[in-house]
Amino acid sequence: MDHGLIAIGAGIAISFAAGGAAIGIGTAAGKALEATARQPEMMGRLNAMLMTAIIFMEATAIYALVISLLLIFAF
Repeated sequence: MDHGLIAIGAGIAISFAAGGAAIGIGTAAGKALEATARQPEMMGRLNAMLMTAIIFMEATAIYALVISLLLIFAF
């Protein structure tokens, strides 16, 4: 197989995953800030839920990074 095409595919895969995670985290943080502005007493609970969501969003980007590295170094 052509190693250049594998590297391009890995780069595209990680760029889409990182871009999607960044958009998701930005949207979630924005909505959490809006909710905190409306109900400040819920800030602690919203913070915990936001951190959980951010962890799961980042996990998908890390999985994409692992797959990209496997593509580059395994083939």
